Amino acid sequence: MRKILLSHGSGGEETQKLIKNIFLKYFSNEILDKLEDSSILNVGRKIAFTTDAFTVSPIFFKGGNIGKLAVAGTVNDLSVMGAKPLYMSVSFIIEEGLLVEELEEIVKAMDEEAQKSGIKVVAGDTKVVPKGALDKLFISCSGIGEVLYEGLSAHNLEEGDVILVSGSVGDHGACILAEREGLEFEVPITSDCKSLWNMIEKVLSSGACIHAMRDATRGGLSAVLNEWAEQSNVEIEVEEESIPVKDAVRGLCELLGFEPFHLANEGMVVIAVKEEDAKKVLEILRSTEEGKEAEIIGRVVKKGSPRVVINTPYGVKRIMEAPSGELLPRIC
Repeated sequence: MRKILLSHGSGGEETQKLIKNIFLKYFSNEILDKLEDSSILNVGRKIAFTTDAFTVSPIFFKGGNIGKLAVAGTVNDLSVMGAKPLYMSVSFIIEEGLLVEELEEIVKAMDEEAQKSGIKVVAGDTKVVPKGALDKLFISCSGIGEVLYEGLSAHNLEEGDVILVSGSVGDHGACILAEREGLEFEVPITSDCKSLWNMIEKVLSSGACIHAMRDATRGGLSAVLNEWAEQSNVEIEVEEESIPVKDAVRGLCELLGFEPFHLANEGMVVIAVKEEDAKKVLEILRSTEEGKEAEIIGRVVKKGSPRVVINTPYGVKRIMEAPSGELLPRIC
């Protein structure tokens, strides 16, 4: 009998197979089948609804903690679908023995992060399980937002679209990995964990023709681009030299044999925009604190043969493979 492996939670090929072969087998409907970050619901007016669970280890890291991560992750999943974050529910599953002071610090961080986008925690639940039943704390969230900007979808990419990223790649995954391994760098690696609604709203309200947005969490930039290529049936080319990667992140990846674009972000969005609006969007992103490291990294070159191609600095083309296997468990 087959068993669930850690790689089934990595955001790569195994995750997609699990979703398609089990969850969609029973839960399939016209809304869920789109596999967007949030589902658009029509209840008189359109709303977006999303749900996620957070199991990062360690629960405190440079740049945040599991509570900040849970709020930012929920906010960002709504935001990339053009929805203003409004309400969220939070469920805590707590291991016996967690310090009350640590729990309070986490909840305080959640409140502070929620205030940045205006989302309100309106429902919740708490369960405590015996020591050893889980690792310290798991948080499950659902979020609801009002759709202000319609038409964003991973199925919308067209030939000529330009691909941008709002910040450097792999920061969160590299931060967690460095802390687990006890690796210190001259410039510490800090998670990019943050809410992006304020930045995204500026882009969407500009009138630029945005076809798709996605926050690059599990599986990183590679997972997003490969999903887009598959769902829109397009070939995407990216310029390796244009992908922003911090020196410390690059150094850690070279040391341990990782690709930075396979590592998770928790405060970076990937955007597909019509070519004539690309520079405008880049300027808007760079005018914000959240998007000051934004770059144009590639484009959609043609319809058909869905794949992602990297142009290397040496004039060689190679395939940007979707992440496979478990690179780093308990990442978010």
